[in-house]
Amino acid sequence: MILTNVSLKPFNTFGIDVNCMAFATFGTRQELDQLIRANQRKPLLILGGGSNILFTKDYEGLVLKNEIQGIEVKERADDYVIVKAGAGELWHDFVLYCIENNFGGVENLSLIPGSVGASPMQNIGAYGVEIKDVFEELEAYHIESGEIHSFDAAACAFGYRESVFKRALKNQYIIISVSFRLTTQNHQLRTDYGAIQEELAQKGIIQPGIKDISDAVIAIRQSKLPNPKQLGNAGSFFKNPVVSTEVYTKIASNFEKVPHYPAGEGHVKLAAGWLIEQAGWKGFREEACGVHEKQALVLVNYAEATGNSIFELSSRIISDINLKFNVLLEREVNIM
Repeated sequence: MILTNVSLKPFNTFGIDVNCMAFATFGTRQELDQLIRANQRKPLLILGGGSNILFTKDYEGLVLKNEIQGIEVKERADDYVIVKAGAGELWHDFVLYCIENNFGGVENLSLIPGSVGASPMQNIGAYGVEIKDVFEELEAYHIESGEIHSFDAAACAFGYRESVFKRALKNQYIIISVSFRLTTQNHQLRTDYGAIQEELAQKGIIQPGIKDISDAVIAIRQSKLPNPKQLGNAGSFFKNPVVSTEVYTKIASNFEKVPHYPAGEGHVKLAAGWLIEQAGWKGFREEACGVHEKQALVLVNYAEATGNSIFELSSRIISDINLKFNVLLEREVNIM
């Protein structure tokens, strides 16, 4: 059933109150096909968890919410397993399923909001791990033809918070399932990024397993990041910028212990949150929106903020960071 003039406030984690011209959900490929054929060329927007989007105005088109469910083991070997999940599954629920079954590889990605289907589109990442590290393939519905096409990692053209679905194939496909290659033994644990080692040490854990890593990441995220159900936000609003070695050296000459990570020859990745905090924006609030008091990378909706007010705040931050550090921040959140 296609509904008309529906509020999207319950369907985006910023809690922005805008309407769409038409709205429907789909739980199967067949339902999706029927909705696409009935659309009659209205603008089309696919929503998963609504955790990486900022609405700045009403959407004059059809919004389809992906609710394709299901998790299954497609292949099992001595040391790995391939697990397929419906694109409408909540990402963190999928991670918990993997932890419970001792499937390693996604534990560092615990508690990231959003859906499974959005994970390869955005190449989500946290604490030294990205989707591309565990990705096997995905199935996507081609909007024009109605055909199902498969994409391996090379075809997805993963980049930093990027994929072919955000560039060359934008608005041409709808992801319906994603498969992951995960370990079943000899897990390659990543504890060298962020505060994971410190969190494990506080718990007295010397030889962690994947659940220990997951629990540590959850504890860290909960201590720094606001719950969207309690305070509207979309997680990290900005990408961590990659700059030249020269730019990094100049910043490091003025600040001690600048957080930085290797990013290829002649380049360094900086922490956007650190830059924003050093510029004095952490905890900033202006009327209904602001910068979170514990994590400068997160913009928040304190009350009934508009998408435009949050967008304008992000523009001011971008200008200020560019002025003070000669670093141009890029928004991670999709602006609609």
